Amino acid sequence: VGGENYTMQIWDTAGQERFKSLRTPFYRGADICLLTFAVDDRKSFENLPMWKREFLYYADIKEGSPFPFIIIGNKVDVPNREVAEDMARTWCARNGNMPYFETSAKDSTNVEKAFISAVSWLRDMEDQLDIRPVQTNSVDLSERSKSSNSGCCS
Repeated sequence: VGGENYTMQIWDTAGQERFKSLRTPFYRGADICLLTFAVDDRKSFENLPMWKREFLYYADIKEGSPFPFIIIGNKVDVPNREVAEDMARTWCARNGNMPYFETSAKDSTNVEKAFISAVSWLRDMEDQLDIRPVQTNSVDLSERSKSSNSGCCS
């Protein structure tokens, strides 16, 4: 994106109970959140506010702090749609003007576009958000320490 490479680490818990204990390590340190629902399952759409609140809580995002969310309506390849595109877009507009994409993981419709847009949007917002490069706590063991001691352990 913009001539630069970006690494994305994607955590897909699919709302499964067995992943609940991993929420904090999964969510904390995230730079962006892509909340996904199935357009053929109205209940999954109705759960978006709960998933958003849960993410903010476990990611330890301060109340009122700006945080980038993108909403994904998946399964557009399925014929029995329960959530209309305009309904999802209205929800996004009312909840902070979140970007919205309709995708199909099955046939790859708009998947690449959604991820490229996520990176582009995040890149454009870096100055507004508190996003810093990942810091590592590594030690270079190949460097010899310069000790002023001349004893047996130097």
